[in-house]
Amino acid sequence: MEFGGLIEYLENKTILITGGAGFVAKIFVEKILRSQPNVKKIYVLLRASDSNSARHRFKTQVMEKELFRLLRAKWEKKFDSFIWERVEVVCGDISDENYLLGIKNSNLRDQMFKDVDFIVNCAATTDFFERYDVALATNTIGILNLLSFAKKCIKLKKLLHLSTAYVSGERDGIVPEKAFEFGETLKKTFTKLDFEIEHELATHKLSQLRENEASEATINATMREFGIESIIRANHFGWPNTYVFTKAMGEMCLEQFKEDVYTVILRPTMILSTYKEPFPGWIEGLRTIDIIIASIGKGKMSFFLGKPTLIVDLIPADMVVNAMILGMVFGENGMIYHVGSSIKNPIYVSQAYDYVYNYFTENPLFDHKEEKPIIVTKVKLFQHIFTLNIYMAIRFLLPLKILQMVANIPFLRCYKDVYAKNMKKLQTVMRFIQKFKHFALFNGIFEDTNSERLREELIKGSGNLEIMEAFNFDPNSIDWEDYIINTHIPGLIKYVII
Repeated sequence: MEFGGLIEYLENKTILITGGAGFVAKIFVEKILRSQPNVKKIYVLLRASDSNSARHRFKTQVMEKELFRLLRAKWEKKFDSFIWERVEVVCGDISDENYLLGIKNSNLRDQMFKDVDFIVNCAATTDFFERYDVALATNTIGILNLLSFAKKCIKLKKLLHLSTAYVSGERDGIVPEKAFEFGETLKKTFTKLDFEIEHELATHKLSQLRENEASEATINATMREFGIESIIRANHFGWPNTYVFTKAMGEMCLEQFKEDVYTVILRPTMILSTYKEPFPGWIEGLRTIDIIIASIGKGKMSFFLGKPTLIVDLIPADMVVNAMILGMVFGENGMIYHVGSSIKNPIYVSQAYDYVYNYFTENPLFDHKEEKPIIVTKVKLFQHIFTLNIYMAIRFLLPLKILQMVANIPFLRCYKDVYAKNMKKLQTVMRFIQKFKHFALFNGIFEDTNSERLREELIKGSGNLEIMEAFNFDPNSIDWEDYIINTHIPGLIKYVII
């Protein structure tokens, strides 16, 4: 099949997508429906209490989003019927080990086994401080559950797994598009990485709490604390946080236990708003770099960790989705595809910061409480965590210690609230830096040889400029200054900040 026949090939195909309410998954569903309205079926797996709740969740959290405005304008009054004729919302959860993907309806499961041509796994928990049991259940054990389901799909052509480029850990130089070996670690340790041991640690902790009849609030708090402690385990094996640690183990499980299932892994870098499709600038939620952008715009960031000369690897969401579709249809078995910009069209920390600073200087956000524009100030960048800690100690910890002593004097206790408020702010900043220091100091560059091969084949095999443009994911086509200033930040303000 030639690339030019991509749209035709998707006709009458059935796709199962997990994590269907997620940012990338929504864009994927919209793109399939818009580019191939004759797709046979898209099964969208959503967590919910029952099928009616799942359907309602899809309607409110997916269909009613502005993302679907082009489809809504095209189909007008027939929009709802167009969607429901092609989309079937499935109540389920890839972390559920009692049923296949938590799908309790056996008739529906059997129908899916007969129909599904492709599986696209977007289900993940991305919280760096997630409960360890939850992160493992979704990002690692969920892959095994997904494979169990995939092996029963008699027509299945491919399973595409959406991972993250940062499973690479804290590496320097070029990061290859290479699969992990089962049990591989990024550091030399005396103990081998075993996902089953990690799973047992988390389930044992949870079982203990339930045996002691702990309340749900206590269980949640304790397991969240255990999740933070698990970062030490991630660090021990070479990963910076629980998120990328459990995602890496998920990749290992996919390769080790897939048997005859044809698999492809897509590893995007930091995902931004849409570049062009279905329209520029659509985004949902504050993502990694967007938290920093919003903090600068709101005047809440005066210092941060980062080297001006480092590359920050960014990629628009619609380019990720285009790569997903091409990888789903044309990707080679067992292949890893990096989707990023650090090789082809790098943008440096200093450039990205200047674009953000210049934007908010010329277009300041408005402080409605103070009833005045927010004046942004230059952010002081620290290139090493050591120098940052010294700065924080002198600039914040010492004055706070003095303030604490003052607040203990009876007639100066009015400062107690001031101390508590400033300490809370400092703790927030410290937690923020701890969360993002891996990305802020990341010195790697992601190889994209396999992705480039996909792009080249699209160009050679299509011969159709519209197809090439519609499925473009070439970072060379991005003008970073224009995109960040005129598309991404305005979209972030419109859809998230305001």
